[in-house]
Amino acid sequence: MEDCLKRSCPCLRSLWDRMFKSDKKNELQRKSSNSGPIKSVSGPDSEQRYNTSPSECQTQPVDPERAVYIAIWAFEARDTAELSFDAGDRFRVVVRSGDWWTASKLDTSGRVLATGIVPRNFLDRAESVSSQPWFFGKMNRIECLSHLMTGQNKDGAFLIRVSETDNVGHVLSVKVKNKAKHFKIYFSESKFYVEESCSFYSLLDLVQHYQSHPLASVDKLEKPCVRRKPKHHDLSHSTVDMWELPKEDFTLEDKLGSGFFADVYRGKWKNQTYVAIKVLKNNNSLNQQTFQMEVEVLKQLRHNHLISLFAICTASTPYYIITEYMEKGNLQSFLRSREGNALDLEILTNMACQVADGMTYLEDHNSIHRDLAARNVLVSEGYLCKVADFGLARFIKEPVYLSNDKKIPYKWTAPESIEHGRFSNKSDVWSFGVLLHEIYSHGANPYPGMSNKVVAEELKRGYRMPAPSKCPDFIYKIMQSCWSEHPEDRPTFKWLKSELQEYINI
Repeated sequence: MEDCLKRSCPCLRSLWDRMFKSDKKNELQRKSSNSGPIKSVSGPDSEQRYNTSPSECQTQPVDPERAVYIAIWAFEARDTAELSFDAGDRFRVVVRSGDWWTASKLDTSGRVLATGIVPRNFLDRAESVSSQPWFFGKMNRIECLSHLMTGQNKDGAFLIRVSETDNVGHVLSVKVKNKAKHFKIYFSESKFYVEESCSFYSLLDLVQHYQSHPLASVDKLEKPCVRRKPKHHDLSHSTVDMWELPKEDFTLEDKLGSGFFADVYRGKWKNQTYVAIKVLKNNNSLNQQTFQMEVEVLKQLRHNHLISLFAICTASTPYYIITEYMEKGNLQSFLRSREGNALDLEILTNMACQVADGMTYLEDHNSIHRDLAARNVLVSEGYLCKVADFGLARFIKEPVYLSNDKKIPYKWTAPESIEHGRFSNKSDVWSFGVLLHEIYSHGANPYPGMSNKVVAEELKRGYRMPAPSKCPDFIYKIMQSCWSEHPEDRPTFKWLKSELQEYINI
């Protein structure tokens, strides 16, 4: 009817426009609502801003399969019809019209979270960015390093990520001489750039340019970063609910270490999957109790920075505890190695932050470790760190756990634990301070030349270890806060994690 009236009475075009305008708006909203709850249009500026004349409104619903976009920059809605979003968010376009599109924001499974109006130039086709081997999506610097610093990546390996830090946006991270360089990618006037003199219409153009041109101290970008293969929490899907497995499924290989209660070997499950096998030294009641305690703790704790329990073998002695295998061994030995000695402050702080992350999980789950030290943190490719050795760990119902056990690591143990057998998350924080000293001294023994007895006496007098050579001042201040005399004055692991993240995060 609208077209007929316009053809027969063109002189009244402005009248027809006003009459049919509201119908078009309603139709547009009906189309949009098919993909999710579109935000209502309200306010005096809404119609003028988003409705176009009939000659401009030649819009068609876009095939959802061909209209998945990714946000290249964060946007804050300025009208109730608009949709706020973060860089890296994914969208399905519902209607394309001029500079403002109607789009549905999607979660990782493709489900619609919300629908609204978004600026067209803030989006890019997903296949042009997210499908690129160098685009890693939203990622903090800790996770970035765990991918970039693996042995598979050589000098010049690179990735582009969306920083989790507010208002940072895209970051180009490059491996250079076993260190990582990070470059913020700016976005202005619809162009990307690292250097103001070189701007590009797309991230792909930017990458291709620096693959043949130098960027600051980087000769050129080489191959995209090889993604670190994620570690599994189980041996296979078939063992998810099976803790007890036949000992015959496992073969012992190299001996990795020895402790008071057990020896640890590298081994294989069914000759195909590397595992770590802790073999109980003897079958006395104390060892069995320690074994049961460690197994019960490991069964209930699942976190990226805590070692994963795969299985146990208790059908015959000696008993086995089967955990994931970490290729670079314990943190103390690794820090003392040639590779560990070459690590820069960023990677050292990254490793400390990972340990704090794992301990934050324990803190949140009413658990204490009681033996936190570099020797009980394991390292794998990409300098991924996981807290291990839960032989002394306990679940606690009260803030303080009392124990008369004298087999404790004195130089890592808080004064109240040594004197009164009082263990808590705050005594673990004390131990974390000693662990920080180990990390920034590249594996040096704490309190060198001092016996356990002398250490206990000196701590009562207020002595604290001096800062390691080249240790940043802010890290030493964190150590000192961990070594506060009164447990209640020490920080939480959540606070420690956030402080360490501030240093390494963009």
